[in-house]
Amino acid sequence: MPQLLQLDSSANLETSVSRELTRLFADTWRRRGPDHTVIERDLHRDPVPHLRDAELHYAPRLRAPGASVDPAAEALQTELIAEARSADAVVIGAPMYNWSLPSTLKAWIDYVHVLGTTVPFDTPDQPFAGTPVVVISSRGLAYGPGDPDEGLDCTVPPLQQVLGTSLGMDVTVVTAEYTLAGRIPALESMADRSAASLDAAREKVQRLAHDLGA
Repeated sequence: MPQLLQLDSSANLETSVSRELTRLFADTWRRRGPDHTVIERDLHRDPVPHLRDAELHYAPRLRAPGASVDPAAEALQTELIAEARSADAVVIGAPMYNWSLPSTLKAWIDYVHVLGTTVPFDTPDQPFAGTPVVVISSRGLAYGPGDPDEGLDCTVPPLQQVLGTSLGMDVTVVTAEYTLAGRIPALESMADRSAASLDAAREKVQRLAHDLGA
């Protein structure tokens, strides 16, 4: 049974663009057939706590001598890793907040990025290697070549580094730009570009969900 893990992190529960696009991805995935299932984890509605102990960054065998960790936190880490490992594909809603990631998404990453367990350290193992992950990044401005804020995207690069380089996942990025054009008067001139960007993101999301669910 092809299984999708859908992660949302937007604090906007009503008009979030990233939520719209992750939902579209999941709905398209489900339409592939009744055996196509979706695990939904809403990191804003039900946030995972920030790591209380740095030793959770390491596999048990790599922790400092005599170190002990909170059993509940370790159990949650095991659950989150198992949930991600069970997925045939992952879609992540990653809106840009203050030129960075939502803290709720960063907390999830800190639980599943574990040296010696999901990331190579004393072994070459990468249990998530090759798993396709679609990162959907919505942003109020634009950061591509030629844009005034070119190079200031601090959302997508760290996700590519953590998910792709470190965890070995197959990362595809979908961006929706100028999402605040209809809300901030100074961005009204970008309304057409905003609409075109969202339409392109919708098309790409549906194509990816259809192809990855094949």
